[in-house]
Formats: sequence, C-alpha cells, structure tokens
Amino acid sequence: MLVGKDASWKAARARLPPTRQLWHMLRSSRALLVLGIFALVTILWRSMGSDAAEMQRFYCWGPSKSPLQMTTNEIEDWHAHLSTPVLFNPHKPIEINDSTIEHVNLNQIKSTPDAIKNRERVLILTPLRDASLYLPQYFDLLSELTYPHDLIDVAFLVGDSRDDTIAALAKELERVQSNEEVAFRSTMVVEKDFGVTLSQNDVQDRHKLELQGPRRKAMGRARNYLLATALKPEHSWVYWRDVDIKDSPAKIIEDLVVHDRDIIVPNVWFHRYEERGGKEIDIEGRFDYNSWQESPEGKQLAATLDPDEILVEGYPLKYNTKRTYMALMGDWRKDKDEEIPLDGIGGVNIIVKADVHRSGINFPCYAFENQAETEGFAKMAKRAGYGVYGLPNYVVWHIDTKEV
Repeated sequence: MLVGKDASWKAARARLPPTRQLWHMLRSSRALLVLGIFALVTILWRSMGSDAAEMQRFYCWGPSKSPLQMTTNEIEDWHAHLSTPVLFNPHKPIEINDSTIEHVNLNQIKSTPDAIKNRERVLILTPLRDASLYLPQYFDLLSELTYPHDLIDVAFLVGDSRDDTIAALAKELERVQSNEEVAFRSTMVVEKDFGVTLSQNDVQDRHKLELQGPRRKAMGRARNYLLATALKPEHSWVYWRDVDIKDSPAKIIEDLVVHDRDIIVPNVWFHRYEERGGKEIDIEGRFDYNSWQESPEGKQLAATLDPDEILVEGYPLKYNTKRTYMALMGDWRKDKDEEIPLDGIGGVNIIVKADVHRSGINFPCYAFENQAETEGFAKMAKRAGYGVYGLPNYVVWHIDTKEV
C-alpha cells in the first residue's frame, strides 16, 4: 500500500484494527518490563508465604537454648521425641468356623432391678407330681403375669405321678402357647421318676414324721434335675413357683426382682371360709412355716443331732426349735416392700438370681446343716455368702389343703 506525502505513522496506526493495536502495545519494551516486574513480585510473595506456613508445621522439642547450656532433664526432653514406638508380636483376629465349637459369654448376663428395661430372661420352674387338678388355675395365673412373656421360659418336671398330670400339662401348654397374646418364649416338659410311692393327696401319710426326711430329699432331687436340665446361659433370673398357688399379684416378678436380692421369697398364707353364726368368715391362715429366722435353741438342737438327721418344722415334741416364722409375721395391708433376713425358706414361691444356681447352690437331697431341700438351699446359700430375704407383708395365697 502506498502512503501519500502528507500521511503520518500515527494516522496510519489509528486506522489499525483494535486487536492489532493491543498486540502491538504488548510487544513494546515498556509493557514487557511491567509484566516481568509483576511476575517477579508474585513469585517472591508466594514463596515467602509458603515458607512461613511450612515453618509453622515444625515444633521445637526441648528448650530453645544451646545443648551446652541444657540441664540433664532438659537434654532428656530434647531427645524424647526421637523414641520410636515398637509393637512386638501383633495378633490378628482369630476366626473359628467349626460348628462344633460354641462360645458362651456369661459376662453379658446380668441380674438387675431393671430387669424389663434390660431385657433380662426369666426361667420359671415348677416340679409336678399328681398335679392335674391344679394345672388349669396354675396356667390362668401364669398367663396374667405382666413381665413380658417373650422374656419368660417355662419348664416342668413330672415325676412319680399316678394321675393324668402329663396329659393335662400337655393340653394346658397347647392352650396357652397357641394364644399369641399370652404365649411364652419357650416351654419344656421333663419326665423323671425317682421311685417315690408316697401319695401326694393323703395328708396323714404326707405328715408322718418318719417320712419327712425321705420326702424332702426326693423333692430336692426333683428340683435339681429340673434346674440342671432347663437352666440356659441366657437366663438372668430363676423363678420357682409351685403348682398349687391360689392367687398371686400379676406383677410378682417385677415386685420381687426390684429388691435386687440374691434370693427372696414372699409370705405364703391361705384363705379358709367357714360358717360362723350364719355368716361365711374368711380366715386368713398362715401356710408356709419353712421360711424362718434361726434361734439359739435351734442351733443348740442342731448341735445334738446326727449329721444325717434332717430337722423339720411342725413337730414340737421332737424338734422344738423356737424359730421365728415369717408366716406368723406381717400384714398384706402394710408396706409390701418391707424386708427381713431369713435363714430358711419354703419353696412355694422363690426368686433367685441365676448366678446363685450357677455357683453350685442347689437343693440338697441330703442333710446339709441338718436341713434339706429349700431350707437346705437357704443354709447353703448363706454359707456361700449370698443374701436370703423375705417380704412378710407381700402375701401369696396358697390353696387350703386342710393341713393347718
């Protein structure tokens, strides 16, 4: 392109497109100098900030002075960070897949006053002999228990029965377990005969003095067989309940476990109705004389007996123990939570922490300190350091057997 004489470079540059103007300006020495200065300042600034942050990551171990000026303790602190931890013989978890090997952790099984909150399992145990007459009422009362039934296992031992106990038991179990509202977690029936021929229904035979020792020993043996068969690792409490209870509170399990005692029993009375002056009178009779506190006379008497002889209550001419009987104490109208310590207990209704049984405290089928069965159980428990208590104002009503 030819430029006229009157044309100038500035005029020609003004006619250039804007992009070419920008490019021309950036190529100028002044622009390059400004750009270089800006880049140098940016690099120096970033490097100084990085060094400052990096320096903050370091910690000065020990005092900030020369090693020649340090004390012995300061030198020890200076070198402490140089110790490297060493793990010797680290073990990997062991995985066992053999189905014949079972692991039971009894540390997780507790017996606490908050049994329901902690989902603690209860095992109800009932020995049976010639008991078909009482089973319908027994299961009616059992169904009314307010302790969660999905936490209750029930087990029975049927032995030496001459009536239809096993058939009646089977029908009652079917009736209860088929009802989802009252069914228990599990039920078990154990059959075991011990060769006992004494009639359960003959009151005179049952109370002959010479038969008391063998009778109590046989009852202790039946309880032990039932306990050994039915007690499982998951049980926290064992509830011994006789079949011939007439009435009891629906909350009896909760009411007794809240005391947090190793062994605890309620009082056991009975109702007897008699016609007097044209009116029916309710006589509140005292039933269970096996729950007692020892006396000095009882101890002196036991010291004179043969070690194999068994003390039984109700025979003052033979065994005048002068013990204090819980059956003669208390009033169901008063504070139901009042406790007293006991030395002997009856077997109508017992709440036991399962670990007491696991420790080997069972029902002696022999003379233990001249006692057997439930009274021997209490003696054995106290010898082992466990607490045995009774609730004189908390009454369970037994059927009237016309025995007292």
